[in-house]
Amino acid sequence: MASYLVVEPETETGDAAEKAVVLRDGFSFLAFLVPFIWFLVHRMWWEALTALALGLALAGLGTVAGYSAVASVVSLCLSFLIGMEAQSWRAAALQRKGWWVWGVVEAGSRGEAEVRYATESTSGPTYARMTERPAAAPPAMPWKSARAPAGERRHSTFGLIDYPRKT
Repeated sequence: MASYLVVEPETETGDAAEKAVVLRDGFSFLAFLVPFIWFLVHRMWWEALTALALGLALAGLGTVAGYSAVASVVSLCLSFLIGMEAQSWRAAALQRKGWWVWGVVEAGSRGEAEVRYATESTSGPTYARMTERPAAAPPAMPWKSARAPAGERRHSTFGLIDYPRKT
């Protein structure tokens, strides 16, 4: 089963579930093969210009004597990186446009993920936005009330654990 990220638009009319986008978390083969066109199709203009500029720079590097193999390897690595991160960049681009992450749905196919999202969004409880951080819980034991007995000093271990030691 694959995981799918559901991103909803910010709307006042309540039809966010109808306009939601379901993004499969994983490698995008089309973004690997033709990143510039993939970014243009998904209206990611800055990413498309960046991919074009990097592609042209690597093509120019490939024309320099002795660097053709290096340019080919770097170009392949760049395409692989774009293929791996394309969907997360698409989610980030939608968030910059005012969309928010509803959640993650695990399903066998995109259609099944849409059905699971539809049933959970209409029948389930109202979920808090994943992009907003909940308020931090107060510490269980405030630092000032944790006093070491006489003759013992507190030493910290990388700032994570405090425990008393005899000196």
